[in-house]
Amino acid sequence: MTTSVVSIVYVNDAPAAARFYGDLLGITPSLETPGYITFDLGPGADLALWSGQFEDLSPDVPRTSEVCLAIEGGRPDEINAIFQQWRSKGVTILHEPHDAGFGLTFLAADPDGNRIRVAPKD
Repeated sequence: MTTSVVSIVYVNDAPAAARFYGDLLGITPSLETPGYITFDLGPGADLALWSGQFEDLSPDVPRTSEVCLAIEGGRPDEINAIFQQWRSKGVTILHEPHDAGFGLTFLAADPDGNRIRVAPKD
């Protein structure tokens, strides 16, 4: 049996969210439908953007989960470089780089308010 973990992020507009995530991650979708778009993140991992499941998602609604981009090596200079790049693109930053005990990390949000963490890979 082949197993894959798909992280689903609910969004208002899947194509718009795919442009945001594609630009952020530097990758193109592996599957595109009008309301469901996926990105292949490597063996056994996909990111899916799904619209139409909730109406009028708002960044004002508190989120209790996040997508974490675990950076291989994850040296502080790498994390800071990603932070600077995202900030220059106008990405909403919720928490600037800080040491969280497992290394340097920061927290951002997509246009729908979904949380995106950047951290070193364990």
